[in-house]
Amino acid sequence: MTERTETQMLEDLPEADQEQESRRSADSSEKAYHTLRKLLVEFKLKPDERLNEVQLSRSLGVSRTPVREALNRLASEGFVSLTPNRGFFVRSLSTEGLIDLYELRSIIECAAFRLMCERADDAQIARLTAFWAGIVDGYQSHPPDEILIRDERFHLLIAELSGNPELVNQLAAINARIRFIRRIQIERTHDPRQVSSHSEIVAAAVRRDADRGVQLLREHIEMSVSATQDALKDALLKVYTSTSAIAPVRRRRSPTETKSKN
Repeated sequence: MTERTETQMLEDLPEADQEQESRRSADSSEKAYHTLRKLLVEFKLKPDERLNEVQLSRSLGVSRTPVREALNRLASEGFVSLTPNRGFFVRSLSTEGLIDLYELRSIIECAAFRLMCERADDAQIARLTAFWAGIVDGYQSHPPDEILIRDERFHLLIAELSGNPELVNQLAAINARIRFIRRIQIERTHDPRQVSSHSEIVAAAVRRDADRGVQLLREHIEMSVSATQDALKDALLKVYTSTSAIAPVRRRRSPTETKSKN
């Protein structure tokens, strides 16, 4: 049954039946989304594997339409990629470009913090303080998805308070590209220093201490990079049974390491 035929059949139904059918379709899409997301997070679907919509619809017991809706949603979250004329693929597990994205994230967030200290009024700084105070208790006891949402909102709020909407857009785009591996990292382990780091960043914002806040943000993001690389190694070990099949995870040398080697 094609998507067009399904739509035509829905239009032919009485209004009450249309509403019921729409709810059923939304439920099917939600079910497909959560099932596929769980399979991806648990590495039941291998990196770079092409996702066959027909097979997925059969295994999930739903039509192709909710499967496609679920895959589009997962693509927007960075869990799968969509290649035109080829379809959906499981995200590749590789550090290629990952460090560059974290580097760009650091540049954007540090610039946003400086601008926030310069431009935000006291009421806006109070928004950041109140937001963190509202989520800090029991922060690490939440499921990984909730921790990730709260963490992203915290950093996006700093960008928002910079008064530059382009910084918000760029940071949101970076978050979408690293969300998949960050979700893995948080599930693997969430360093308690990340929580105390957030508190120190807020304190620096209240003092409008831009230099200290930028230093804290850099250290905070570097901590995330290290944890993410470790999580990626574990993910690769989960996926591949043979160590020879594991792609090497390269760490970028720090300037100090490079100088000592030379």
